[in-house]
Amino acid sequence: MGKKKNSIKKLVFGKKESRAVLKVNPTVPPQRPLPLNAKVDVFTYSRESFSFERISNVSTLKKPENELNISWINIYGLSKEEVETVSSIFGIHSLITEDILSIGQRPKMDDLNNLLFCLLNMLFYNEESCTVDPEQISIVLGKNFVLTFQEEGERDVFSVVRDKIKVPGSKIRLNRADFLFYSILDAIVDHYFVVMEKLGDNIETLEDEILRFSNKESLGKINDMRKEMIVLKRNIAPVREMISSIIRSDSDMIAENTEKYFKDVYDHIIQANDLSENYRDLLINLQDLYLNNVNLRLNEVMKVIAIVTCLMAPAAVIGGIFGMNFDRIPLLHNQWGFYISVAIMLLVPVAMVIIFKKRGWF
Repeated sequence: MGKKKNSIKKLVFGKKESRAVLKVNPTVPPQRPLPLNAKVDVFTYSRESFSFERISNVSTLKKPENELNISWINIYGLSKEEVETVSSIFGIHSLITEDILSIGQRPKMDDLNNLLFCLLNMLFYNEESCTVDPEQISIVLGKNFVLTFQEEGERDVFSVVRDKIKVPGSKIRLNRADFLFYSILDAIVDHYFVVMEKLGDNIETLEDEILRFSNKESLGKINDMRKEMIVLKRNIAPVREMISSIIRSDSDMIAENTEKYFKDVYDHIIQANDLSENYRDLLINLQDLYLNNVNLRLNEVMKVIAIVTCLMAPAAVIGGIFGMNFDRIPLLHNQWGFYISVAIMLLVPVAMVIIFKKRGWF
């Protein structure tokens, strides 16, 4: 019986623990599991050429020497030894390597050793659990290369970027590595809207459910949605500051003609941040709506109880009078006394109902 109660409690009052949502401690050494499907994809392109290679040994990677060719090296799975090997090959600072291997970091941007580093989260909507799943990704921009470090290899949001790289004459092929860097950030930010659209649909469905019937399960769903909005807000809000830092930076890695594209990403992340704020306000309104519905139903119940009590009061009074132990009571020995008293008990409540109806009490 106790096990059943715990399962019901888990179903109604939240799928995600609050401490798991709020707890972030960057001083704790990361406990990252070993990658199961670690792999490295290397895209090399220029205006005229394109090549793709998947390698299994990161030690075979080489820093691009031909300035006309740009390489995008996407590493799936974060093995400590492999990340350190890549860092030594491309001259990545140890602080950046530590951030790449970290867990639960706040989105940030650094400019070290002539490399531009960004860390943020890709967001995915889990259809089964109706939750937001973040995946940390680290991006390193060099003179003619871009490194991306993903936690998983099963999913990402870069299919659009890959398709554009393969097309001759596309903007990515015609520009420097900083445009590829922008395209990756733009794909991540644009996918935030896909996740928020799913959450918006859930909020609308929940609103309809609360308007029709409110119960404890509705309150539990509101609580779940508020936790998902915390996850969303915590991952989106710092990205605005990160993109702003890239625009303000004096890094030689960002060309002047590329800055306007980062400003476009900045506009998108502002819209995403505002939309997340609107969703949070909607959830607060839904909670107020739920409480108002509960109070309204309670008032309806109390009104019915009060009306029934009032209608029964005359019969109780009349029955109490005729139940007294006196020798002389009106109609006591009358052959029609019982019927007269019952008629009065029925007529008085009917008259009360008519009066209540005219006054609009129910």
